[in-house]
Amino acid sequence: MFHTLKKLTWVGCLLSLAACAAPPSSAGTDLETIRKLAQERLSKTSDDSTAIKTIRQSAYPGLYELVTENHKVVYTDSTASFLFVGHLYDLKTARDLTAERIDEVTAIKFDSLPLELAIKQVKGNGKRRIAVFSDTDCPFCRKLETELAGITDVTVYTFLYPIQQLHPSAPEHSRRIWCAADRQKAWSEYWSHNAIPDARECDVTGLDKILKLGASHDIQATPTLVFGDGHVIPGALPMAQLERGLNAR
Repeated sequence: MFHTLKKLTWVGCLLSLAACAAPPSSAGTDLETIRKLAQERLSKTSDDSTAIKTIRQSAYPGLYELVTENHKVVYTDSTASFLFVGHLYDLKTARDLTAERIDEVTAIKFDSLPLELAIKQVKGNGKRRIAVFSDTDCPFCRKLETELAGITDVTVYTFLYPIQQLHPSAPEHSRRIWCAADRQKAWSEYWSHNAIPDARECDVTGLDKILKLGASHDIQATPTLVFGDGHVIPGALPMAQLERGLNAR
């Protein structure tokens, strides 16, 4: 759901946009003019307007792709009169063009991550890499840890990312693990034995930086995975899918 634009009336077409009325000619259409007009109209119809970062012609003539600052991909016409929310498919090639575009705009350059703030675990030769934004009290994160336990030849970088709205105790648990003398050991024992380290005082500005990092990439769910090529996938993937992702990326 596109929460920030919830007051709008969505207009969409299923699977093939050929089912819609023929689009107007886009000859001479100025993309920046469309973007500004769409932004102006969205601002008037939404309490929480989201900035439109980019616009470009889509694969369907007369339909323009809008990418918002929170990485949503939607479409509009040449006069910014309608907003299309949904996935654009190329039926000739059976490609989900919107999903491919979302993968592009949500990608995170792996080496841009502040890996020094992560809990690092090297398994086997450690050649493959994956980063995980994880909440200590998240049941799906626990499931992911179980799946990762069966994978070798990988370096796992875990960013402590408590979502207080869902798990009120998670920030305190994260602080205790962060302040432990051995964070990697504390993290491992927390998941394997439900062992919460004793409270200690330490500098927790790193945790604040991680929260800001996640917010800057619109990470709203845990676990969220970042593969070596920057591909981002939310959710606890089973081992087979993790292996495919690590090998492909």
